[in-house]
This record gives sequence, structure tokens and C-alpha cells, in this order.
Amino acid sequence: MPNVEIYTKMFCPYCTRAKRLLSDKGITFEEYDITLGGAKRDEMLSRANGRFTVPQIFINDHHVGGSDDLHALEASGRLDPLLQA
Repeated sequence: MPNVEIYTKMFCPYCTRAKRLLSDKGITFEEYDITLGGAKRDEMLSRANGRFTVPQIFINDHHVGGSDDLHALEASGRLDPLLQA
């Protein structure tokens, strides 16, 4: 099972969309809610090379990007291989 981490905020439709895609594929993930900032937000900024929008998604410590990036990987057929690694 891949190690999938996703940084989210409350009421974020892009976060919901990304989580739905992962859930539909049967992938469990660790979710970090950074709505109120804090250490996890700082961690996300560091890991995502300064990207501050949510969601920010990591698969096996590989930075995938946001929801649009995740869906682009799915559309191109490159998401499943990442999830099987």
C-alpha cells in the first residue's frame, strides 16, 4: 500500500475532489488539516517547495502537487503506477 499524505483545509472543494479520487481508488491516506496553520502548514510549505495552496499531495514522499495535478496524472494513466510503487 502506498504512503499517501494530503494537506487540506476545511471547506476546500479541491481537497474534497482529490480525496474523493483517492478514496474511489481504494487508497487510504493520511490527512493533515492546516486550516488553522501551525507546524503542519510550515511542514507543507517546506515539502511542497513553497506552494501554499491546498491540497498538496505526496505519494511515497514524492510531491504530486494539487488536485488538478492529481487528476492530470489520472487522466494520463500515470497515477496508478505511482500508487502501486
